[in-house]
Amino acid sequence: MKISKARVALFLTGAAAATCGMTGTALANDTDWENEDGSSLSKQCAGLPGQTALRSALTAARQQANGGFNLDMWGTVVNRDGVVCAVAFTGSDRGSQWPGSRVISAQKANTANAFSLPHLALSTANLYYAVSPGGSLYGLQHSNPVDTDVAYRGPASDFGQLHDPMVGRRIGGVNVFGGGLALYNAYHVLIGAIGVSGDSSCADHNIAWRTRHNLKLDHVPAGVSGDASRPDNIVYDITSQPGQQLGTSTSGWGHPACSAAATTIAGSLPVITP
Repeated sequence: MKISKARVALFLTGAAAATCGMTGTALANDTDWENEDGSSLSKQCAGLPGQTALRSALTAARQQANGGFNLDMWGTVVNRDGVVCAVAFTGSDRGSQWPGSRVISAQKANTANAFSLPHLALSTANLYYAVSPGGSLYGLQHSNPVDTDVAYRGPASDFGQLHDPMVGRRIGGVNVFGGGLALYNAYHVLIGAIGVSGDSSCADHNIAWRTRHNLKLDHVPAGVSGDASRPDNIVYDITSQPGQQLGTSTSGWGHPACSAAATTIAGSLPVITP
């Protein structure tokens, strides 16, 4: 059967229109998904800090002595489903802190949320030794990979801003050194987590801890640190053994020390709010 050029043109026009219609719907859904004043995102992130509150709390924490290199930071907040609710940085622009730390901060937030429970918090610092070769959780760091489409989508000019392209989407990822903490509200409900990155892993933990305290989301029920007043604090109990690069953690939840200053600061961080 011979098909006329006119009929082919009509078919292609219709197909193009249908494609445009589907694209338009997808974009509309994306817009609704990311809308700051839309019901979808506001309900998903209820009770969690927005970009302005996150940046303010993160900046105040970064400006204190944290035992690191005195660097600017990235911070990310996710809800209990792992959806990114806010991304912020402390420097004058997105290039003032390590660009790679944006996604790492989101990865840390996802990890702290994914492996904390309503009755037991695990910080990313608590996972370091357990996921090392021979550890009880070895291999965990290879699970739940970062969604690279979410991590690197959109214009870089929006990174760390109100409409950061990660906002409203699940980032995934597992990170196993200091800087990620679960968030518990005043009713002791686990509502998500925060991740901080941009300095040494030990300083990241100290900064994340102070940021959570500033946000008043540190009503932590219990943890593995052995310190009831700081249940999910970083644990420095790795003892070097001859012939072993890592050494042995007495508790099984240890993290390497970065500096004497960072270790001292960790021991005097604000106690959790009961």
